[in-house]
Formats: sequence, C-alpha cells, structure tokens
Amino acid sequence: MKLRKFIITAIAAAAIASTATLQAQDEKKGGKGGGMPTAEQRIERLETAVGSLTAEQKKKILDIYAKLSEKVAAMPQEERRAKMMEVFAASQKEVRAVLTPEQAKKFDDMPQMGRGGSGGGGERKKKDQ
Repeated sequence: MKLRKFIITAIAAAAIASTATLQAQDEKKGGKGGGMPTAEQRIERLETAVGSLTAEQKKKILDIYAKLSEKVAAMPQEERRAKMMEVFAASQKEVRAVLTPEQAKKFDDMPQMGRGGSGGGGERKKKDQ
C-alpha cells in the first residue's frame, strides 16, 4: 500500500513539473500560454519572410494585430474556436494590404494559420472538399 501511494505521488509530481516546463517553453516561444506569438514576434517573422518593413508599415501592422487581439479577447470562449479562423483571415488581408507588391508576393508564399501553416488545417480542408 505504501509503495502504491509513493508511485501515485511520484506520478503526480512528475505531471506538475512537466506542466510547468511546457508552460515555460510556450512562453519562450511567444504567447501567453496559448502558444500565440506576440505582435513583435509576428513582425519579426513577417520581416524574415518578406524583407524589411518601414516604420509606417510596422505601425499599421501592429495596429492590425492589436485589433485582432482585442477581437479575440472580447469573444466568449465558446465562440473563439468557431470564429478564430475568420477573424485571423480578415487580419491577414489587412496586413497584406499594407505591404508592397513584392512583399505581398512573398507574404502569399508564407505558411499561414489556416492555410497549412502553423495552426494548420487549411490544406486538409481543401483536400476534404
């Protein structure tokens, strides 16, 4: 009986420790536990893919990301999953409109959430339809 309690306690302690470790890794990757990158990290990723952005472009895109965060935060939890892709796609169109034609082409080649990129599912949807 003592051995059983010891094993259960050890498993529980390991589970708690691994949860804390995974949460810390998520925060390092960007985002607040949910794995969503910060606006600054998204700008860095965008610049890596499309090239340098002007200060004006960065400001406009940061504003778009701020609006996206506000919209998502204002949604009831049940609604978030259903509407997240729609809200995200709208923000991506706004970001694309800020870019130069050359940057927009590179932007279109980036993996995007909902188009088979991080957060995926877009490519699978196309194949399923």
